[in-house]
Amino acid sequence: MATKIRQIANVVQFCALAVCAYTGFSSTAGVAQGPALAMLDRLEAGLWEVKPHGAQSNSAQMCIDNGRKLIQIRHARETCRRFVIEDTPTSVVVQYTCPTGGYGHTELRFENQRLVQVETQGIDNGLPFNFTAEARRTASCSR
Repeated sequence: MATKIRQIANVVQFCALAVCAYTGFSSTAGVAQGPALAMLDRLEAGLWEVKPHGAQSNSAQMCIDNGRKLIQIRHARETCRRFVIEDTPTSVVVQYTCPTGGYGHTELRFENQRLVQVETQGIDNGLPFNFTAEARRTASCSR
């Protein structure tokens, strides 16, 4: 019985060490990577037109100083917590939640410095939204 208890204790200790080692490795693995959401830093600042695809014909214009503003098109004025799901040189996927109860899931696909494809869905003011759009830089922002 004592031998069996010692074996179980050794297995538990080994598992605990493995978890600690993995956690330590995974927390430092991202240190050598470039800045998060670097694809969005490649987008030009200025006046952007967000034009929904398909039957949705209402376009909107946004003056943005960086591409991160395109993540929260429906919650533009809110400070929301973001969780990066995918971060590559050609696309980013971000899930976010806002203090007002709204949330969203946005995918941005890089075409060039002045053109991005947008897919976003979530809840805004208690109502669902889901749309795809093209975001294109059209001019400089007037100040």
